[in-house]
Amino acid sequence: MMEYTDKVMHEFQNPKNVGEIPDADGIGEVGSPACGDIMRMYLKISDDGIVEDAKFKTFGCGAAIATSSKATEMIKGRTVEEAAKLTNSEVVEELDGLPTEKIHCSVLAAQAIGAAIEDYHKRKGDHSKQQ
Repeated sequence: MMEYTDKVMHEFQNPKNVGEIPDADGIGEVGSPACGDIMRMYLKISDDGIVEDAKFKTFGCGAAIATSSKATEMIKGRTVEEAAKLTNSEVVEELDGLPTEKIHCSVLAAQAIGAAIEDYHKRKGDHSKQQ
């Protein structure tokens, strides 16, 4: 059996920000056919480019749920540009580590946020990237 940190177990057992944002400004979905994890991120972004809310729906293992939960917490209150720079390594560090075979879950979480931000920019038009 894999060893998970207390923080990973806490996020898995008590995930924050689960659900959808009906009027989301950006939605991103990513998946890994190799492991079957699928993540969908929803972002609500203020007029001045701050991530006001972030929610997720994840189909996957405990590490996928934990990284989704932690990543949404980490980007709330950040600017879109700051949120786009979130790395999987930062998520892993906040969780006090992940087993090597579960690192891909943190990569998916960062990619899902990136996909939601890309969707946000598409919805707003290319000019919004140059704020």
